[in-house]
Amino acid sequence: MSTTALLGPTEIRELAARAGIRPTKQLGQNFVLDGGTVRKIVRQADVAAGDRVVEVGPGLGSLTLGLLEVGADVTAVEIDPVLAGLLPETVSQHVPGLTTSTEGDAVVLRDASGRARLTLVTADALTVTELPGEQPVAFVANLPYNVSVPVLLTFLERFGTIERGLVMVQAEVADRLAAPPGSRTYGIPSAKTAWYADARRTSTIGRSVFWPAPNVDSALVRFDRREPPATTASRTEVFAVVDAAFAQRRKMLRSALSSLAGSADAAVAALEAAGVDPQARGERVDIVGFAA
Repeated sequence: MSTTALLGPTEIRELAARAGIRPTKQLGQNFVLDGGTVRKIVRQADVAAGDRVVEVGPGLGSLTLGLLEVGADVTAVEIDPVLAGLLPETVSQHVPGLTTSTEGDAVVLRDASGRARLTLVTADALTVTELPGEQPVAFVANLPYNVSVPVLLTFLERFGTIERGLVMVQAEVADRLAAPPGSRTYGIPSAKTAWYADARRTSTIGRSVFWPAPNVDSALVRFDRREPPATTASRTEVFAVVDAAFAQRRKMLRSALSSLAGSADAAVAALEAAGVDPQARGERVDIVGFAA
């Protein structure tokens, strides 16, 4: 695949100025300036030509162009109507030969063969229940820090075609997503992500590749979907147990789950039947234990 001209620092600032965007740390608007970082994300996500990828929060289009460069087709979900208005024009300038049309609620850019290279949906990612066109096999995104975990879990829940992905999140969040049971950072995000997928932190991303530079480091988390653990309970029921187990981290499970079970004795009986020590704390139990 031929190299696409990715967005550079000057063009990113010019695009932002033209749209009247002054990115702020408070709003989590941190645009990636560095093409090498964009290509690292695409590479570590194992995105290949012909893959349909869903991207949340494309912003000015840095990562979108990186995905298109390797021949992937992108469904982008952008909450900001100003940014969403800019993206089709930016992509058209960098990927020649595309035609733009409005199809339902989406803006679609197709190549000469009619293939939808970019499908743009202007919406809040947390409220999206269906995506137009071909369904995604991968989820790749530079996620806004304040909603990164809910967005990831929502897309894994709602779109079963997603087999793998890579997200850039705050380094501390990356540790939580990938943490194994027993570690200091293991908690609700770790257990719930593990219901859907194996997750691992792959790289740390420094602050200098962003504009404006954030106050924290970022990191990449790779995930690969697998079957959820075997259980007679629903996912909602299992997640309720997870939530209760971590509501008060210092409590033993027999106490933490007493309200959910109806009493401490009922919690002990349920835990023993599941093969889980009633005196253990939530951070010691893996998702298989919670499912049991």
